[in-house]
Amino acid sequence: MYAIFEDGSRQYRVEPGSTVKIDFREAQLGQRLELPKVLLLSTGADTVIGRPLVEGARVLAEVIDFPRVKTLTQRLRRRKASRRLKGHTQPHVKVKITHILNAGEATPAEEPKPARPEAAPAPAAS
Repeated sequence: MYAIFEDGSRQYRVEPGSTVKIDFREAQLGQRLELPKVLLLSTGADTVIGRPLVEGARVLAEVIDFPRVKTLTQRLRRRKASRRLKGHTQPHVKVKITHILNAGEATPAEEPKPARPEAAPAPAAS
């Protein structure tokens, strides 16, 4: 099963369990995102192509990281002692695709996360 969805001005082909970097949005780590602009949905046996979107289909994802890549641009005019260095940092949101839902399918309940064992308190010094 896979889907092609649109986010911003880009299109992404995703399967459940895959990770993808999408445009930045305000979100918390572990937060669930719903991406409703599904352009194509394939479930192995049949493929639904949207005109322009597949009605009711959506992709559910979970935020796992906020990667940032710094891009440097340097201009140099030789023999002129003229140099210019510019930097740009583009923020993204890295998400893991959890579910691809067809029209009419209910949103699955959120799975409980395993509890971390708490550290034992340090013994009091006498």
